[in-house]
Amino acid sequence: MPWFLYIALKQLFPTGKWVSFFALMSILGIALGVGVLMVVQTVMNGFGEEIRKGIRESGGDLRIEGARILYDYYDLMDAAREVEGVAGVAPYAQGMVMVQYRNRPLFPTIRGFDTWEDPHVVPIDEFLLSGEKDALTDDTIFLSTGAAVSLGVVVGDTVSVYTPLMLERMRNNEILLPRDLEVAGVFQTGWNQIDSSTVVVSLRLMQELYGLEEGVHGLAVKINEGASLSGVQDALNALTSNGFRAYTWLESNRDFLFILSLEKGVMFFVMLFILLVACFSIVVTLMMSVMRKTREIGLMVAMGARPRDVALGYIFQSMLMGVVGTVVGFLGGWFFLIYRNEIKNFLVFVTQSEAAFVNAYQFADLPAHYDTGSLLAIAVFALFMSTCAGLFPALRAARLKPAEALRYE
Repeated sequence: MPWFLYIALKQLFPTGKWVSFFALMSILGIALGVGVLMVVQTVMNGFGEEIRKGIRESGGDLRIEGARILYDYYDLMDAAREVEGVAGVAPYAQGMVMVQYRNRPLFPTIRGFDTWEDPHVVPIDEFLLSGEKDALTDDTIFLSTGAAVSLGVVVGDTVSVYTPLMLERMRNNEILLPRDLEVAGVFQTGWNQIDSSTVVVSLRLMQELYGLEEGVHGLAVKINEGASLSGVQDALNALTSNGFRAYTWLESNRDFLFILSLEKGVMFFVMLFILLVACFSIVVTLMMSVMRKTREIGLMVAMGARPRDVALGYIFQSMLMGVVGTVVGFLGGWFFLIYRNEIKNFLVFVTQSEAAFVNAYQFADLPAHYDTGSLLAIAVFALFMSTCAGLFPALRAARLKPAEALRYE
């Protein structure tokens, strides 16, 4: 081992001590910054993955739609199923209605699916908390958990559904009575934007409620795992005409996904300042070491030590503090992420803010997604900044003149 690295280790780990107090504070600062960055990025990645998963599972990977009602869509469905990479195609219709139970009104989004055409395109049965998929008929309705709680209904109750078609009929002096439907199931996707206020009915009932006759608003397309989303989109667009085209779930939710990505980037940028503050603590620690070891440095230079070796010793110290701090930070962040939901449940219990948490963040639990790229970027940035923090003290030590350093000896 080179002599200057040995001396650097002795300064960090002096004889009789486990570690220098000032070095320990700098290491803990790096660990705190790395841990916070890891937790923030992992949780934000988890939010993004869960939201993307909810979008795809609730509406398909692609949608074929246009500015008008789609009629005679069976030939298009058959052609779409033949496209390489397509796992399934199902027609859908959606809109807004008013659902009333006793004196409680609700204005949810209503979605009508043909659950028998391609069941795995929209796997409603995977989200059901009560009831069965076969119970969805032209006289029944599925409610999301939020809608069921808002209305105060359970499976077996009957709700009344009012549609915009009623207003159109009233203009022609016709009266269209609300449709009474039995609640046959309650579902939860895990994404509050859907779970808060959404109802599902059969496609045939949705066509009747909106006066679509045999038309639909579009076709939901599910692709195979690993299939090219853009490739399938191009193939589907070659089949469509008359103003209809295929939209990927990325295009349909572009603004929302941009805001999500922007929020993640801003959070990462803000959290970086914790690392910067920790790097300043490394600068202060090493500058104090240079001031306390001025005579020792002068003696080493007088004995033939090169200024470059003296500088490398301090750079090695800052790099080692960065490595230890990064490892400790990842371990601390990993521990926090393991018990993240227990910690979250304790905090919302103490503050009585569970409802506010769900409404603000769209999820009942904190999701987590470990992204190798994000973790690697955190580690590289932490090591780079901590190493750079040792440059100024290293240059200060390398420029010391032996005569000045030993003047008062």
